[in-house]
Amino acid sequence: RWQKVLYERQPFPDNYVDQRFLEELRKNVHARRYRYGAVVFQSGAVVQQLCSVCVFVVTWWYMDAGMLSPQGLFGAALVSSLLGYILFDTVDGGAGRRESRRTRWADLKSTLVFAAFTYGFSPVLKTLTESISTDTIYAMSALMLLGHLIFFDYGANAAIVSSTLSLNMAIFASVCLASRLPRSLHAFVMVTFAMQIFALWPMLQKKLKAQTPRCYVGVTVLFALVALAGLATVSSVGAVLFASLLLAISCLCPYCLIRLQLLKDNIHGPWDEAEIKEDLSRFLM
Repeated sequence: RWQKVLYERQPFPDNYVDQRFLEELRKNVHARRYRYGAVVFQSGAVVQQLCSVCVFVVTWWYMDAGMLSPQGLFGAALVSSLLGYILFDTVDGGAGRRESRRTRWADLKSTLVFAAFTYGFSPVLKTLTESISTDTIYAMSALMLLGHLIFFDYGANAAIVSSTLSLNMAIFASVCLASRLPRSLHAFVMVTFAMQIFALWPMLQKKLKAQTPRCYVGVTVLFALVALAGLATVSSVGAVLFASLLLAISCLCPYCLIRLQLLKDNIHGPWDEAEIKEDLSRFLM
């Protein structure tokens, strides 16, 4: 009788297998079954970040065209930041703050230091890229914002995820675009707004997603509508294309993912590489 061993001589060819060989065949052992609603909910992170980039670019366009004053943007950003700060603590009852042991006074000091540092260096930011052509600045900004979207932490455990790199690329893009605004005050407000929408806003998103999923869905839909409305005032064609992109990401892509899961055909069996599940740490001492 044929045995599945290599250390004994058997009257069979090397590539011989009997009928029992495929008895251990298993298909799609580790395949995940997705629900459409759950996938649509998870796609909200991508939609939110696309809308953040859209809102930032539209805001910069309004400031560059002189249709939005830096004082007005700074006031609106300050009020929204205070409301978001209160909501951030209210959602979990302050549990996250108690775990991190960070006081409100420490948050206030960090905010004041960042604002003072940015305001002091705003003249440098304004003249930082004077020797670079405007077309190059726009190309660099678009590339950096694209990189920000690619490396952003959407919740996936992948090597390409880097929150630090994503934030740095977004801030670099904001500095490049702020350098093309009329005055140093414009540059200061633009960089401050970029920090709010690219650093603080995602933190609130994650807290809402973990604590209040229904509120997170409502905020996502409202934020998408605000981004579309702002983009529509700049370009109606761009708003239509952007709306199509959001619908494709939140509705079409989840449907395609679920349909493709049905075609998955991963096989597992005795031909797989051996896995040593015994604890061998005692041999390393």
